Amino acid sequence: MDLFSEEKTILKRPNAELIYIKNFYNLDTANHYFKALKHAIKWQQDDIRVFGKTHKQPRLTALYANNDKPYSYSNITMKPNRFTSDLLQIKTDIENKIKHQFTTILLNLYRNGSDSNGWHADNEKALGLNPIIASLSFGETRPFHFKHRTIKDEKHQINLHHGSLLIMKGEMQHYWLHQIPKTKKPIRERINLTFRTLI
Repeated sequence: MDLFSEEKTILKRPNAELIYIKNFYNLDTANHYFKALKHAIKWQQDDIRVFGKTHKQPRLTALYANNDKPYSYSNITMKPNRFTSDLLQIKTDIENKIKHQFTTILLNLYRNGSDSNGWHADNEKALGLNPIIASLSFGETRPFHFKHRTIKDEKHQINLHHGSLLIMKGEMQHYWLHQIPKTKKPIRERINLTFRTLI
């Protein structure tokens, strides 16, 4: 069975380019990684402060890297763990496919429909001017919403399937916001790996 599928969608929008590969990993490989990552990753749940109140982050997270550089976002600073063998293989697969090197993986575990990720951009200074972000999904399909900061008609959605890879390029992190919204539907767990290059 082929590891990769060439089913690919390129979506060009003002100030952004997205590439979506629905079957980056085949079903057997995606199932393997979902189970392995769920149990092997050192998941944590950080506190976030919103409008002066402290809440538990509505998902579990983990940071892995090939260096000791911490990563900060939303007033949270995470210290990285070293890549596991599975993470290193996944990183190599993606790098070979898109010809871009990554240093860091921020992982998210969405346990159910109440877990989410609000509107944000991956525009931290540590990521550089126009970062390439690769987002790999395992488990439950969740909708990925993205909208332009100033062009009101530019609002879109992509369903991120089990084994799929989404690549965000160009000026997207400066001009667009994205989210994984909550849902009241009874859904299963999803693991998301977001690959970044810290400078």
